[in-house]
Amino acid sequence: MPSPHERLMRRGGSWMWCVKTVKWFPVIFIVSVILWSYYAYVIQLCLLTVVSNIQRVVYIVLYHAFLLFFLWSYYQTIFNSIGKVPSQFRLPASELDRLMQAESDEAKIQVVKRFAQNLPISNRTASGAVRFCEICQHVKPDRAHHCSVCGDCVLKMDHHCPWVNNCVSFTNYKFFTLFLGYAFSYCMFIALTTLQFFIKFWKNELNGMEHFHILLLFFVSIMFALSLVSLFGYHLYLVVHNRTTLESFRPPVFQTGPDKNGFSLGKFNNFQEVFGDNKNLWLLPVYSSLGDGVTFPQRCIDEDTDSLLGGCQRWDDNEAGCQRWLESEATSHHHVQQDDSDSSSAVPDIVIMN
Repeated sequence: MPSPHERLMRRGGSWMWCVKTVKWFPVIFIVSVILWSYYAYVIQLCLLTVVSNIQRVVYIVLYHAFLLFFLWSYYQTIFNSIGKVPSQFRLPASELDRLMQAESDEAKIQVVKRFAQNLPISNRTASGAVRFCEICQHVKPDRAHHCSVCGDCVLKMDHHCPWVNNCVSFTNYKFFTLFLGYAFSYCMFIALTTLQFFIKFWKNELNGMEHFHILLLFFVSIMFALSLVSLFGYHLYLVVHNRTTLESFRPPVFQTGPDKNGFSLGKFNNFQEVFGDNKNLWLLPVYSSLGDGVTFPQRCIDEDTDSLLGGCQRWDDNEAGCQRWLESEATSHHHVQQDDSDSSSAVPDIVIMN
């Protein structure tokens, strides 16, 4: 079944295709800057300016290493699918008819709630209702949001980024974070290796017109590095706290109310949720994130807390997340017992609530 965005594209014809083309302009701009920086660094700097053959080889090899990981992560961020909401979240025709025939908002809420009672969801609207997308006509999985630019609901949506012409979401968040890190490293490498030529120019030891591209490359790399370092640092902060950009501004709502740390499992476990449990893959732009983008492990909370499903025992992924949290807590609890052997403590019954 085509998505609402695809149906709109078919109805809009050439105008919608024009809009779709314009969305690629930021990406084209970034690619153009990269191509120019390649010419300025490899041709103007390494081949025409650097005198030492050893220095030239070192610069070229390191430059291409940074460029490779930068472009690889950028490509993965752009062309990875935003992920599809599973079909079981979509209301069937019979339920849609009941929804359309409902005479009040409360009646509509009850129709959606009855349909969603067996779905693995715990997030709610601010009023406590089940989250429902009227455009896509399905119940929203936890942490999913509708993107007006993409025209679809996006799994674990972080934000829509025009510089990659894609939503940053569950499927490409690792790639996006690596892209920011490698882009910053790329810019810093260029800035540091061209700094000596800027100093020579400042001391009137270098002809600025003959080395225009190198000097401009230095300023451009510094400018991009300054903008990237804050963004990269911010997203690392979000990773270790298991939040998205949307959740940092508006905490997810559960049955018990808003909780900005509702999905936090501890900093290391949070990091693994995005980068995976294989350390060899952490720095590579290959998929290694944990989970399916639909259900997410949550903090262990009291058994009395209500949820639509009533417990984590139904969902294996959440049990794994709970187990990782419990292991880290058990380790710290063991150290406490060693320090005070006369004291005893009981571990309460805890489950993860969906």
